Order: sequence, then structure tokens, then C-alpha cells
Amino acid sequence: MRAELELNPGRGTLRYFRVNSGRMMSKPVRHSRGTVVVHGGAVSNGRIRPQARPWLWIPTGLTVGLAILLAVDGDRGLPVRTLDNAITLALSCFATVSAWQAARSARGRARRSWTLMAAALAAYALGDLTWLIRESALRTQPFPSPADGFYLVFTILAVLAVLTMARYGMGSTRHSKLRVALDGVTIALSAFLLAWIISLKDVYADHQGDRLTLVVATAYPVLDIVALGVTVSVLVRSDIRYRAVLTTVVAAFALTTIGDIGFAHAVVNGTYSTGSWLDVVWAAGLVCFAAAGQMARSTTMSNRRALTVPPNVSVWLPYVPFMIAGTIGPLVVMSGLERLIVPLITAAVCLRQAVAAWENRYLLSLAAERALRDPLTGLANRSLFQDRLAHALMLRERDNRSVAVISLDLDDFKLVNDSLGHPAADSLLVSAGRRIVDCVRSGDTVARVGGDEFALLLEGDEVSSDLIAQRVAEAFTEPFVVDGHQILMHPSIGVAVASHDEPDISAQTLIKRADMAMYTAKKSRSSRVHTFDADMTLPGPDADSIADSPDRKPGAGAAKVQLLGELRRAIDAGELEMVYQPKVALRTGRIIGVEALLRWPHPRLGLLYPGAFMSLVRQHGLMRPVSDLVVDKVLDAAAAWVAEGVRIPVAVNLFAPTLRDAQLPDRLLGALEKRGLTTDMLTVEITEDLVVDDLGTVTDVLQQLRLCGIRVAIDDFSSGYSALSYLRDLPIDEIKLDRYFVAPVTEDPRAAAVVSAVIDLAHVLNIVVVAEGVEEPVTAHWLRDKQCDIAQGYYFGRPTDAARLPDLVDAAALPRLDVLAD
Repeated sequence: MRAELELNPGRGTLRYFRVNSGRMMSKPVRHSRGTVVVHGGAVSNGRIRPQARPWLWIPTGLTVGLAILLAVDGDRGLPVRTLDNAITLALSCFATVSAWQAARSARGRARRSWTLMAAALAAYALGDLTWLIRESALRTQPFPSPADGFYLVFTILAVLAVLTMARYGMGSTRHSKLRVALDGVTIALSAFLLAWIISLKDVYADHQGDRLTLVVATAYPVLDIVALGVTVSVLVRSDIRYRAVLTTVVAAFALTTIGDIGFAHAVVNGTYSTGSWLDVVWAAGLVCFAAAGQMARSTTMSNRRALTVPPNVSVWLPYVPFMIAGTIGPLVVMSGLERLIVPLITAAVCLRQAVAAWENRYLLSLAAERALRDPLTGLANRSLFQDRLAHALMLRERDNRSVAVISLDLDDFKLVNDSLGHPAADSLLVSAGRRIVDCVRSGDTVARVGGDEFALLLEGDEVSSDLIAQRVAEAFTEPFVVDGHQILMHPSIGVAVASHDEPDISAQTLIKRADMAMYTAKKSRSSRVHTFDADMTLPGPDADSIADSPDRKPGAGAAKVQLLGELRRAIDAGELEMVYQPKVALRTGRIIGVEALLRWPHPRLGLLYPGAFMSLVRQHGLMRPVSDLVVDKVLDAAAAWVAEGVRIPVAVNLFAPTLRDAQLPDRLLGALEKRGLTTDMLTVEITEDLVVDDLGTVTDVLQQLRLCGIRVAIDDFSSGYSALSYLRDLPIDEIKLDRYFVAPVTEDPRAAAVVSAVIDLAHVLNIVVVAEGVEEPVTAHWLRDKQCDIAQGYYFGRPTDAARLPDLVDAAALPRLDVLAD
């Protein structure tokens, strides 16, 4: 990558070319005035961060140069040998620095691994330095020497470093590390046995004069083979994100092993000298160690512990070298029948152990699948979702792609559980999960993270996440068929996108933001999809902001339990209050009734609107006591108005389960008679988008209410998906057009045509039309011209308490009404 940056003090824009995507990119950055040219760099959090890998051409060039030098100069005198040793020392120092940089950039146990590797390579560098000094001073090649002690320490520390890297595969449990170590020892001993039978045995037998020289020379390949075996064992079980690093370490140990086996032969035969081809092999190994350290700097591993399944290669790899050694070895050293039987026994044992390993892997795969999947829907569970989200957040800066989390909750799902039972509710959840999966792309993650809560992980561009969220919402427009019942479920959907301006955002923060947006969507009837906005986390001092803040909603844990307890006490003490919004006849401009609205004056949180606590009412069986409290307060207020000489009909909202109570008409009649009120003083409002799974019973109850003289209205008409069927099937007196259905009528011709048609249709059916949320005079005039009967909204007056309402009945108290009067 090459980038040029033109800046003014403080802020600028970086344009750069991405090689992997072939596109020109741009990113805002902070810097002082001037022009910055970046080669091989990456932009992170508004800063230019250099990548480390392009620097590897330096040690690679030194190695190639060394090979050329040794190939050209056949004499290999002292100057050449000194240069050879100096290049090797420089490479070992570079590898040490690379490992130390990897340790500095790592966290947790990864830092321990690379710290050990840096110490091992430092010992290697000290060995090179000692060898250089002694050979330059003595002009000989002494062996053994103090340098050999450093080289042996290098191998031991390197093995320990690789063993600590075992956590990047099968976790960090003690048993998994022991298994990796035993596999490595098995591979190493089998490889050593082959080397001993084929070569080292003869070397040992022919050169027993100088035992120290023989032991030290033989120790090199032995320890190297152990290191190589352990590293291969770790590699085959490693996480795919760290496999490239470990593959490079395996290559380094393989080159070192080849060099040390050749060195052992040369030493015991007295033919080794500095400047041989072995120096090039060792130099290449050091380059691989340096490359592994540089690669580890840009490879971040998750610290989550998860149950994972070992790859197929890890099942058979430890037994392959053992079977080869156990079959070839007897063929070489045995005779007679033993030469045939021993290899057969070895092969049978290896195959038996491989089959057992396959069985264990299969059982582990089943356990891992159940540990990471929701048993009901088969979707990912919370643990798998969080692990994939953490991985996506680690990769998003490298791949320059967006990461979005969608939180989805099924509204009023508890009603299905209460009405149809848990088996039907489970069937509904399975069907809902299928619909969600059908809306996402291949590679996206859909998880069930709670009872009726789902979460989606989307990677790509930000526009796609919005489209998928809308697609999911539209998928719920069709009712579910459960046990012969058609159930319409509405999802509340919140979207949170990881911004490029927040490179360090955590998975938990992104999930919390999506939940906040979902709670906002649940409260709003205008839209079932909301995208997180920073304002959602800032509760204001006034009542509206307190009610709207997601922090005030029953989120989870102790806060939810505390709020539920406070709500129960408030209901028992009758502390919930009612406010009343005027309903105005558009022909006369006079108040002809009011709608009762519920409020909770919370002593700690301030005035709470229903959206802040109504979910608790529904979920915890408080609908009946709340309904009784609301009816009592409303009728008491109406009786007080009549006593003052003002007759004001009042409308109240009732929960859908209440409408299935056949005793409801008698209870309402008794409450009216107790206060001396006539039945036309009360209107019962039902919400269209609530789940009604027993339409026959509801229809009978509504019919009885109308026969008694109590009016019936559909609230928020058109906010749901079965409006026309309600007009046909339910006995009602009025419909209330939803505010978001009415608001655009003066600007959107299509909306105006639909509202006008609904008004005409309602009048044909002898149904009164009420328009909610009227806030502009032009809207009020348009509704009057279209023969809408009644309107309510802030244009006519905000909700007020019962004591002030009689004064508002006088038209003079509402000057805005004069413009509507004929």
C-alpha cells in the first residue's frame, strides 16, 4: 500500500489504494500540517500504523546474499567465515527483535509465548556471538564450545514457547496441553527412532572416542526433532487464525533440524567448517522465526474459552510416524518371523488407536454442536454468537467492512405462552427462526439468545444491514399457523453498526446498543425497525426524555427486578395516575370527550410513560390489577366532572386478554352504576396490533358491551396488518387512525388517498372516525374537509390532569378551535 496525505492542522483525509480489493479508499485522520507518504502501512483509529511484514526483505536478502557468497567463494578463508558468522548473528538478532515485538503487541498468555520465544532466540544470538568471537580470536572452529550451551538452551526454551501456544487450538486446559505434549513426544521419538536406525546408530558406533563431542552433536538433532514434533502437534490443533504463524514456526524448526542433522554427521566425521551449505539452512530457519514473529504482531487471538473439535489431521498424524518406525524398524533390525509379526502388531495397534480417536472426535463434535446451538431452533446460541461477533470485530479493520448487530424481540410473546401453552409457543419460535434465516445471506449468523429474543450478526456494508432488517420485519407480515390458530406476531428490531470511527468498540457494547435500539422500536408504533443513535443513551431531565431513554426501560438483571417490585407497590397503593387528552369534533371545534392515558410518577426516575413499564405489566400477570385501577380512576374522574356540571365521555384502553373475559361487561356496568354514570360515558378502546387468538370470544364480549350502551373503538387503526378484517368481523363504533398514518396526508398524495378512502369506508359502515396525533392546523383543516369526525393531538391540547379538564370544555380556553368552527 502507498498513501499520500495532504493535511491542515488537526484533521485531514487519507486516500490510499488497497491491494487486496483493488479500490481507492479514503479515511479521515489527525496530523499536523504537511504531506505524509506511507509505504506498507495501515490506517487505524485515524492514525497511520505501519505494517511489519514488508521489512522481511532485509533478512531474506541477507540469506540470499550469504548463499551467493558461499557459492562463489570456494576457498572460504577467514574473512569469508567472519562475514558468514556476522550475517548469521545479524539474522538471529533480527529474529530476537521480531519475537520481542510480537510479545509487546500480544496480550495475556500470547505474550508469555512470545516472551519465551524471544528469550530462546536471544540465547541463539548469544551462541552466534560466542562462536564469532572464538573463531575470530582463535582462528579455529572449536567444538564443543560455550556457544553450544546457548544453542541447546535455545531449543529447550523454544519447545516451552511452542507448548504455551497450544492454547490457541484446543483451549488452555491442563489435559489438552498434556495431550499436545504427548503427541509431540510420540512424533519426535518415532522420527528419532527412524533416524537412529537409518543413520545415527552407525555414527554413534563408529565415533565413540570423544564421548562429549558425540553427545553434544547428537543432542542437536534429538532436541530439534522433539521441537519439530511438538510444533507439528500444536499446528494441527491450532485455531485457523493462528495457523499461518505456527506453520512458519514449523518451517523454521524443520530447517533447523535439517541443518543440525547435517552438522552432527559433519562433526563426528571431522568435516564441518564454517561456510558450508549448513549455514544457509540455519539462516533460512532464522528468517522463518523472524517472519513468524512479524506475522504474530498482526494476528490477534480471542481470549474466550470454547469447546472446539480437533481437525481430522490431528486424529491420525501422531500415529503415522509411530507406525512407520514400528514397521520399517523391525524390517531392518529383526529377522525371521518377528520381522513380519512385529510390524503387523504395530500397524494393528495404530489403527485401533486411530479408530478410538475418530470415535472421541465424533463425540466431541456432538458435544460442541450442542454447546454452541440452541436445542429448540437449531440456531446459534449466545455463546457462539458472541464468539463470532468478537472475531468479526477483530477482522473488520483489516478487511474494511462493516459489522452490524440486529436485536429482535417478539412483542407480547408471553400472551401466546399463557393462551396456547408452551408447546405451541415453542413451535412458534421455531417458525420465527426459520423466517429470520430465510432473510439473511450465506455467512450471516442468526442466534436465539433468550426466550423470544433473537440476534443477527451481519458483515459487509452498512446499507445491507438496513435492508436485511427491513426484510426481516416484512417477513412477519404473514400470520403463523400454530395448532390451527392464525397468530400475527410483530417483531421489534434494533440495529447497531460498528462505526469505523470506533475501532476499539467491544462486542458487549455493540450488543447493548442493538438492545437499546430494539427497546426504542418496541415503544414506537410507527416503525418496527430502529437504528441505534447516540441520543438513546442520554436520559434528559424532563419527563419525555426520561420516558424515552432506553436506560429507563426494564433492561435486565437487578434493575429489572427492582423496577418490577416498585411497580407492584405502586399498583397496590394506587399510585399510577391518569391524564386526559381532549377529543375535538371537527365540525364544531368543541371538546366532545377525552382519552385516558396512563402515567407512573416514579419517585426515583420521574414521570414514566407506558412504554417504560408496560412490558413488565404484560409479562408478570399485572394486566388485571392495572385494568381495574385504570377503570376506577377514570370513572371516578368522570363522576367528579358530572358533579361539577360538566359531562365529558371518556375512553380507556384495555388489554387484549381482558376482552376474553365474559364477565367484563357486567363489571363495567356495575362500576358505572356505582358512580351514577350512564353507559354512553364510557368508550372501550382495543389495540389493533395486539394478538387476538380467540376472535369468537372477543366478538361476543364486544357485542355485549355495545348492547349495554358502552362504545367500542379500535385504537391505532392501520398500524397493524388486519385492519379491514377487523372492520368486517368486530362490532365497533369508531376507529382511531394512527398518528403516523395521518401525519403525511398534506404532503403525500398516496397517504391522502388512503386516509380519505378509509374515512369514506367507515362512514358507509356507520363507524365514527377519529384522527390521532394532529399537530398542524393544515392537517386539521384537511381532515375536516374530508369529513373526518373527531381529532385529537397537540394542536388541540396536551394531556392534562382531571382537575383542569372542566375548564377546557369552554371553547374560549382553546383558541385554536375557533379556526375550525363553522
